[in-house]
Amino acid sequence: MAKSANIYARIEPEVKAEAEKILEILGIPASNAITMFYKQIILNRGLPFEVKIPSPSVPNLAELTEEELEQEILKGYEDYLQGRTKPATDVLQELKKDYEL
Repeated sequence: MAKSANIYARIEPEVKAEAEKILEILGIPASNAITMFYKQIILNRGLPFEVKIPSPSVPNLAELTEEELEQEILKGYEDYLQGRTKPATDVLQELKKDYEL
């Protein structure tokens, strides 16, 4: 077996538990996942993902002008007319399913 080094890190217990559930489902021990992450850092010469503050996907209604608010309402209505909406109960069921591991 190759030599190994230890890593000590503090992490929120909930984050650790949730990640380890997913890794268990994937059949990947946490130590292997950490090794894969480190190897990706080496290959990418940095983090293997973009680190930035995401732009909000939902506009802050309080900050919209009256014209911008009207445009947002019209976009929603057009989505409804085109069948690009789902009932809230369906969305909630999907969210529950996605987060029950």
